[in-house]
Amino acid sequence: QVQLVESGGGLVQAGGSLRLSCAASGSIFSINAMSWYRQALGNQRELVATITSGGNTNYADSVKGRFTVSRDNAKNTMYLQMNNLKPEDTAVYYCNARLVGRQWELEYWGQGTQVTVSS
Repeated sequence: QVQLVESGGGLVQAGGSLRLSCAASGSIFSINAMSWYRQALGNQRELVATITSGGNTNYADSVKGRFTVSRDNAKNTMYLQMNNLKPEDTAVYYCNARLVGRQWELEYWGQGTQVTVSS
């Protein structure tokens, strides 16, 4: 069964740090672009960061300089290092990836992990 599983969310005070992980499992040949999205209560889901298979990255303006996205292709895992967290970063964080199998390529979503930043 192919799936994405996030981990690393939690409760942190403003100014603190968290590291999220997103691991892909199952019969996967490769992974193309991987992204982190977040959705705060009452808001639409928004793109936070993207990393290509070659390691090129892109960030939302609201997280530039504070968040760093990376990936370990050998482990089929993507990370999001979040520093200097702010209350407005509170949201459910989702990973998204285009996974490639033997004769398919599909977009997958993880189940989400809650990040709560207290002031």
